[in-house]
Amino acid sequence: MYFVDTIDVPGLGNRGYLAGGAHGAVVVDPPRDIDRVIGAAARRGVRISHVAETHVHNDYVTGGLELARVTGARYLVPAGARVAYERTAVEDGDLTWIGDGLALRALATPGHTPHHMSYVLEDDGRAVAVFTGGSLLIGTVGRPDLVEPRLTERLARAQYDSAHRLAAELPDAAQVLPTHGFGSFCSAGQDDSRTQTTIGRERTANEALVKDVDTFVADLLATLDDIPAYYAHMGPANAGGPAPVDLTPPRRADAGEIAARLAAGEWVVDLRSRVAFAEGHVTGALNFEAEGQLATYLAWLLPWGKPVTLLAESAEQLADAQRELVRVGIDRPAAAATGSPADWVPAGERPRSFPRGTFAELATRDGAVILDVRRDSERAAEHIAGSLHIPLHRLRDRLAEVPDGTVWVHCAGGMRAAIAASLLDAAGRDVVAVDDGFDAAREAGLPLHRESRA
Repeated sequence: MYFVDTIDVPGLGNRGYLAGGAHGAVVVDPPRDIDRVIGAAARRGVRISHVAETHVHNDYVTGGLELARVTGARYLVPAGARVAYERTAVEDGDLTWIGDGLALRALATPGHTPHHMSYVLEDDGRAVAVFTGGSLLIGTVGRPDLVEPRLTERLARAQYDSAHRLAAELPDAAQVLPTHGFGSFCSAGQDDSRTQTTIGRERTANEALVKDVDTFVADLLATLDDIPAYYAHMGPANAGGPAPVDLTPPRRADAGEIAARLAAGEWVVDLRSRVAFAEGHVTGALNFEAEGQLATYLAWLLPWGKPVTLLAESAEQLADAQRELVRVGIDRPAAAATGSPADWVPAGERPRSFPRGTFAELATRDGAVILDVRRDSERAAEHIAGSLHIPLHRLRDRLAEVPDGTVWVHCAGGMRAAIAASLLDAAGRDVVAVDDGFDAAREAGLPLHRESRA
């Protein structure tokens, strides 16, 4: 009897998998914090005999190399991937025995990357599941534009062919187990209503399987939006061989050191909720909620390699944040502190604050400066007429474009608006963070505009 356990990485919108039987297991696309994977195997009472990568990842640092080293497992990596370490190079059609009648059959599924490989889990020769990585996702496919711009259209067509290969060679009942597609920017889209699927379900619902190739490619390329800047560093890190993770607590900083680091131009990141941050924070600190997409947005906005000091309300919150950040290559905070602004502000100074608002309140402010920090695709779907649009990931470099006056900043739900508000606040601007769902803008009577499409 086989099992498949999911190792969720919700902050990045990814999943890894532990699969096997009584006497052996394989881990597919493991996260960098491998203690979670080792713990899952221990609970199952199985030995990890193999670690498999579907591709060289562009959105996170893999734990595969270190997991294979620690467990003594064979490290399966697509033969077409250029890597700087020893591994078992996997070719299309290769069969790897896991034990207990279980095997992995490699299927070349290029598209997300040129070398992408899917792995079919076979139980006594019967295909029961397929680990699709960034190939066939739930309702869509992985992005084809992360490798080289000149290859994007070619890889989009390869994604179409790969999806059809999977659908043609596997039975309807086979589970589809993707790595991306649960909020990951590696996904070209997402069907938020489903978290599980099968080949049969995808035959009727996946855009790559219900459209002709030219329509699919045109639609796919039209939906591609900006990707996080830190992605440029993930592929090289994974190809070179990531170092082991160090999750020991950072050195503690007092109020004087926090002030000194801010004065030196370093980033001080407050991990508390956006409500708590707005009510009081260290002047110059930035707010990236620990409960949000911390790793994605901090790594996206933080200049690569810049020292970062973390402020948390508890040791647990700090530890969780460290774990999130190592997954995207932010390995060691320069320093950290726990507690509240009262502990972090130098003697004689007061915490800084700014108001939060709603779209209904915004509707009563004639002539307000409205800043929309959503992505281009969100803006095109619908936006407040007369608002300024600067996507969050570009705001740091475009602060000078924001007009004078109090700025009402909004996104789709409040999290990104809070980050943007903290950036503006740190720059000395008067700001109101709109902590509201965008649907409320229409209910508030704000004038909305939708871009026309040719």
